[in-house]
Amino acid sequence: MPVCSRVLILVACLLALHGCAVTRVGDNLPYGVLNHDDLVLVGAGLPTYLLTIDGLIENWPESESLLSSGASLYSAYAGLFVTEPERARKLSARALDYAFRAACAESRKLCELRSLSMAQFEARLKQQGKRRVPVLYTLGTTWAGYIQLNSSDWGAVGELGRVDAIMQRVVALQPGYERGQAHMYLGVLNSILPEALGGKPERAKYHYEQAIALSEGRNLMAKTLYAERYARLMFDQELHDRLLREVLEADPSEHGLTLQNTVAQRDARRLLDNSAAYFE
Repeated sequence: MPVCSRVLILVACLLALHGCAVTRVGDNLPYGVLNHDDLVLVGAGLPTYLLTIDGLIENWPESESLLSSGASLYSAYAGLFVTEPERARKLSARALDYAFRAACAESRKLCELRSLSMAQFEARLKQQGKRRVPVLYTLGTTWAGYIQLNSSDWGAVGELGRVDAIMQRVVALQPGYERGQAHMYLGVLNSILPEALGGKPERAKYHYEQAIALSEGRNLMAKTLYAERYARLMFDQELHDRLLREVLEADPSEHGLTLQNTVAQRDARRLLDNSAAYFE
């Protein structure tokens, strides 16, 4: 029997044992991906995970856990492994749909968020407490990935303020969630543009440093993005090269961050190799 068939049968058996298994499978599936350090293997294997999640969601369409897992996995696959722009956008749209559905399944006050005015949107966010942090974080990160892949669509870009508001709420409620990853996203959001065009580089610097501190330096992507998005923006080669050398010298293995750290090291090599030419 093919391995994939055995995996699907095993999942079905686990779910049949007890309804609560839906939550356990949904919670654990992403870590099989996030804790891996072989980008080629993950890229080849993720489609099986995605189809498995799709099938489970068909049976449990209101499971916040499964919908959040689907959002995270589809977003990661579209952003890291799909090279065809149109296909990446399509998969990212599915990820965002799952993220919106997960938020709505978690709380009726998080339904139809896109149709709200910005004032209504922010008011809804203020009504959410700490128990909503995981689903808000998933929605924010998935939405950010969607906007990145649709950067030529001004309608999508216009939603950046909503992503920023979500991440600000996550940070306000639980700044150390996922070891400060929300700070990393806020760093990126504030360093997309130079200060003259509305960017907030010093605020970005604060968020990058918070992400690094809250992960005790184990979030290597925060350092790589700090170098690429802030140090290059400010033309600070000393900071740029120091951060990238720290990334390359670190052990990428870390629960929940290994895949991300491996990507960070790949990008750090490219950025450091190009440093002299960029800053000349």
